[in-house]
Amino acid sequence: MKYLLVIFLMLPLGCASLEQVERAQAVQHVVLCWLKEPGNPSHRARIMEVSRTFRSIPGVLEVRVGEVIASDREIVDDSFDVAILVVVPDGRRLQEYLDHPIHEQAKQDVLLPLVDRVVVYDFQK
Repeated sequence: MKYLLVIFLMLPLGCASLEQVERAQAVQHVVLCWLKEPGNPSHRARIMEVSRTFRSIPGVLEVRVGEVIASDREIVDDSFDVAILVVVPDGRRLQEYLDHPIHEQAKQDVLLPLVDRVVVYDFQK
């Protein structure tokens, strides 16, 4: 009985370790968006809002979105309007995310109508 309790209490630690392993090898999908109407606050807000729905796509570990921060430093590219970061466990899950109906709908309904240019950077930790 005592050993069962120890095993039961350690189970969550095993799950946390699995998530840590997933995140350690995760694919970072970075999307920079330039609006058709640069600086339009309602368009920026709409893109950020729809991007947050990506959290409900299976396999997505994290979604972060935000507006550009203006900078006077020459090395900083502050010409884009919105940045989106989606983290998935691996390349297979990245493709599943890209093909998912939520992502496809967001692309058709919001991103394509509002965005003039997109640059994507994918990298793995």
